[in-house]
Amino acid sequence: MAVIKPDSAVQEALEDRDPNNLNTHVQIVWDDIIGEPEGARSPECAWRLSNACFKHTRNWCYTILAVLIAPPCALILGCGFACLAFEQIWCTGPCLRCVKIYFASFRTIVQSCMAATVVPTCEAIGHVCRHIRVNFRKEAPDEKDMLVV
Repeated sequence: MAVIKPDSAVQEALEDRDPNNLNTHVQIVWDDIIGEPEGARSPECAWRLSNACFKHTRNWCYTILAVLIAPPCALILGCGFACLAFEQIWCTGPCLRCVKIYFASFRTIVQSCMAATVVPTCEAIGHVCRHIRVNFRKEAPDEKDMLVV
């Protein structure tokens, strides 16, 4: 009977199950959850027993939940993400492309109207207002700020 060895990519995937660090916020290590300050210390045997109980209970409970609930969750998530991908690829993407095509000519019309009306008006107002100077003097707190034109 031959022993089948997993290739390096499969072995690496089995070792690093969170390569994108999606769940770094989930701290389930004893030292990150329980810490006794100097003034309140339990006996060392109680500390070690509690640590062992925590680790074994966490591991067994997670394993049981992962075996029982993870496959149905994966099935539901797979269907959900497949529906999302289908909707994005076959519905949203083409609709957005149609909107871009339909509104391209409307955009040209609006740009032409703006260039003929709003741009000259704003340039005229800018030309009138370009000589306005505002002086703010701190040494005279009783006087109001003056606007010098």
